[in-house]
Amino acid sequence: MSRQIQQKTSVSITEEERQLRKPDMGRLLFTVYRGRRCALYIQNNRLTAASFFPEAPSRIGAVYIGKVKNMAKNIDACFVEIAGGEICFLSLKDVFIPYLLNRDYNGRLVEGDEILVQVVKDSHNTKKASVSTQISLANACFSLSLDNRKAGFSSKLSKEKKQELKEFLTKRSILQNGYLNQDIGSLLDFSFAMPEHETSAGRRTSGLEGLEDILPKNMPKGIKLPPIGCVVRTRAGEESESELLRHFFSIAAQYIRLLYTAKYRSCFSCLKEAPADFEAVFGQFPLESCSSAEPGWEIVTDQQALREPLETYCKEHGIHANIRLYQDDMLSLSVLYSVESRLETALASRVWLKSGGYLVIEPTEAMTVIDVNTGKYEAGKDPQETYLKINLEAAEEIAIQLRLRNLSGIIVVDFINMRSAASNKELLNHLKELVVKDKVLTNVVDMTPLGLVEITRKKINKPLREQFQMSGGANQC
Repeated sequence: MSRQIQQKTSVSITEEERQLRKPDMGRLLFTVYRGRRCALYIQNNRLTAASFFPEAPSRIGAVYIGKVKNMAKNIDACFVEIAGGEICFLSLKDVFIPYLLNRDYNGRLVEGDEILVQVVKDSHNTKKASVSTQISLANACFSLSLDNRKAGFSSKLSKEKKQELKEFLTKRSILQNGYLNQDIGSLLDFSFAMPEHETSAGRRTSGLEGLEDILPKNMPKGIKLPPIGCVVRTRAGEESESELLRHFFSIAAQYIRLLYTAKYRSCFSCLKEAPADFEAVFGQFPLESCSSAEPGWEIVTDQQALREPLETYCKEHGIHANIRLYQDDMLSLSVLYSVESRLETALASRVWLKSGGYLVIEPTEAMTVIDVNTGKYEAGKDPQETYLKINLEAAEEIAIQLRLRNLSGIIVVDFINMRSAASNKELLNHLKELVVKDKVLTNVVDMTPLGLVEITRKKINKPLREQFQMSGGANQC
């Protein structure tokens, strides 16, 4: 007796879902997976970066007026009390010229000093949170901090671009002899920052209207500032002169407002909350250039409460991207993009290459070891040429995997052995060019006599494997 097979009802795909599934556009997803909020960046239908947000919000970046409770000379440190009676650790080795609020600084800190501090490390288990006196604020183009007035430039900027930016900022009286101009009038001189131009309504404007609103009303311009340093970031090399000035005067106004306000707030006050956890994604993920007027990628979230903060952040930081709220009770965002299978693939120990070769990635307690194998690749007449081709392809994949898995510390790569010194040099140079694009500081050290390539990568967050396991993922992926 034949069975009658019931025909499946076709599910219509909405235009929104069809647009979301297009593989040619980079997409940054903010969603919830297994009860944990996470961010994933998908480009060319491949997961290239992922991060799970901690359940307890981080306070890194928050600024407080603290009080020195006691000195610990034996460890060259002191302990500072901040809001809520919390005691934090402050290393005196990193103290340059702290911003004291109850007296003038005479070269040393004493118990009872009221001091401006910024959280640089969250508390963990029995370890106290760490704070610093080098208060830092940053946007896409500039970073200002209580420093030695020095103006630095991102190492990723070319020598020519550094010189071009230095000349422009000096011409605008922002820099003087390689140092940040400490005159408050120059730091806040919105009206003379740019040549005036006509608006469509015929009104003459400098193009920097609204920045004055960042400052307290009737703030005197003769206030004394502590030494402020400046770092010109990589993004500055991509901006127009007008946008570059807007970025600088915006962060300068925020910074001076913070220092000025501190003088009139009580001890233990929080002057600046920690940045939202999603903000770190924009600084660490390999997002496409977002400074052009035409959006080249999308931000998609299924969290209603996150849409407005995302829109505000992108507007303030000049990020041009389409922000979309995804809502579908029948098909969740994580299912639509196969988040579970993508994460499991991303964390598998074996990674296949298009050529048929593969990588084996094994994290250990001391370092991460990556082994390159020929796999299914069939060697041609010249095996050494074959090995070079696989190694170059492996280098490209390794650069992706470092970012995707958020590997840090010491990474040792065992490439396929090649006899030619020229081939080894070509491989090293190619790998160095690839890791320069990483937003997290990564350094290709050298190749050892045994043919092992040593890489170091700055630790910003826990490896993706640990984050995934904390979210309820499998212990072994």
